[in-house]
Amino acid sequence: MTHPITPARARHPRLNLAISLAIVVAFAAAFMAPAEAGQKRPNVIFILTDDQRFDEIGLLNPLLETPHLDELAREGAFFRNAFVTTALCSPSRATILTGQYMHDHGIVDNNVGFREGTRFFPMYLDEAGYQTAFIGKWHMGGEGDAPQPGFDHWVSFAGQGHYLPEQGGPGGTMLNVDGERVPQKGYITDELTDYALDWLGRSERDAPFFLYLSHKAQHSEFTPAERHDDQYAGVDIPPPPSQANTPENYAGKPMWVKNQRNSWHGVDFPYHSTLDIEEYRRNYHRTLSAVDDSVGRLVAWLEEAGLADETLVIYASDNGFLFGEHGLIDKRNAYEESMRVPLIAWAPGLVAQPGERRQLVANLDIAPTILAAAGLPPPPQFSGRSFLPLIEAGPGDVPWRDELLYEYYWEYNFPHTPTTFALRTARYKLIQYHGVWDVEEFYDLESDPREMVNLIDSADHRERIEDMRRRLYEMLAAADGGHAIPYSRRDHGSAVLRSRDGAEAAEFPEKWLRP
Repeated sequence: MTHPITPARARHPRLNLAISLAIVVAFAAAFMAPAEAGQKRPNVIFILTDDQRFDEIGLLNPLLETPHLDELAREGAFFRNAFVTTALCSPSRATILTGQYMHDHGIVDNNVGFREGTRFFPMYLDEAGYQTAFIGKWHMGGEGDAPQPGFDHWVSFAGQGHYLPEQGGPGGTMLNVDGERVPQKGYITDELTDYALDWLGRSERDAPFFLYLSHKAQHSEFTPAERHDDQYAGVDIPPPPSQANTPENYAGKPMWVKNQRNSWHGVDFPYHSTLDIEEYRRNYHRTLSAVDDSVGRLVAWLEEAGLADETLVIYASDNGFLFGEHGLIDKRNAYEESMRVPLIAWAPGLVAQPGERRQLVANLDIAPTILAAAGLPPPPQFSGRSFLPLIEAGPGDVPWRDELLYEYYWEYNFPHTPTTFALRTARYKLIQYHGVWDVEEFYDLESDPREMVNLIDSADHRERIEDMRRRLYEMLAAADGGHAIPYSRRDHGSAVLRSRDGAEAAEFPEKWLRP
């Protein structure tokens, strides 16, 4: 069940329509044009969560209690069709930072580091006089937490970090604060928010600020704040219909999908354990609540400081997450629950018409959007585009892209998901797999939003499929025009176990069999 989003009451009652329009015009000019001497440039806060799927917000899931996120979406621009171009932590975060596809920036998994000379978009803000801070999860280039270029202030931790200090072992968990090791004191979502508010409170008022708040939440193992331990207790969380191991659910599906069911990333043997998926998802919901509290604290600070009307807040996630859809858990694949994410832009001084935006936007577009907000042109290496016009224009039609590319490259340590390429339009999705003996997938998302009926052999769609195959290949070309499969070094084992009690291996499709 979904609920349409309608504009909420104005956050500032003093702004009648005429005054609102005047502020919008003035603020939009600051957003869209290079800053001139003495002109006030907008502040920007970018909030990134981990593994938050598109419907993990109360406005789309009536089970959830996310009042601050709901208010942010109602009062801002809520992008209903936002995606990542790779559903994996490090590659997606690298795309956000560089404005490039994975085949260009080279972060192909969670272990490889950036190439020398890589430019992060905060570097352009820093050079333009912005006060810049990164607070939270970095998780690119292995386990390092050292301060990175483009940020005046730095608070991070090694790898995935820990929700609670004691989860880091006998010595506790350490944070890297501007190069100094500092003990983590409490629940990580709250503590990162404390650091963010402290820095905001110390920032100079004569120069704009850019805050990148990168939460650990909601990455597994999901651990809610103590105050949310009993939230959703007794609430029924039914499995998705496609989770059932039935011939109907696997009809037309690739073999790898059924085989992954009985694996590290499948419901029959999740993380090689007997994990209760329903309870696992309940803790996922609970863990989001502290993030919702964090958003409320940040917005309250902006209002109390009198900065709400000159600040753009963008809220997004690095990828989605499956909880049983098609018998799978985790992400990486090109199904909607994996590649589709929440995206909200809140700016009382800019958003004239709050509500939904249905254009196809992506993590690829965040960097050019923030630079445009600062009055800076996009660098030539960017592949995304600014969605500021969509924020400003309201829910009506704005000329925009027709399709999005998705790519994921097979990993040594998690070999269950093959190299995946996909082209997603407003209505259709084509998915191809590289290096495996398996079928393609093609879905009409208008009639089949759960992606249950594979139409790859449909005569009615033959021309459309051929055209999308061509477009997909063209979009996968690297900056130099070539096509290659990137990969990183294998330096550890793989999660290859299967359960004797789980689903058996998939059979080849009947249409492939001959007498």
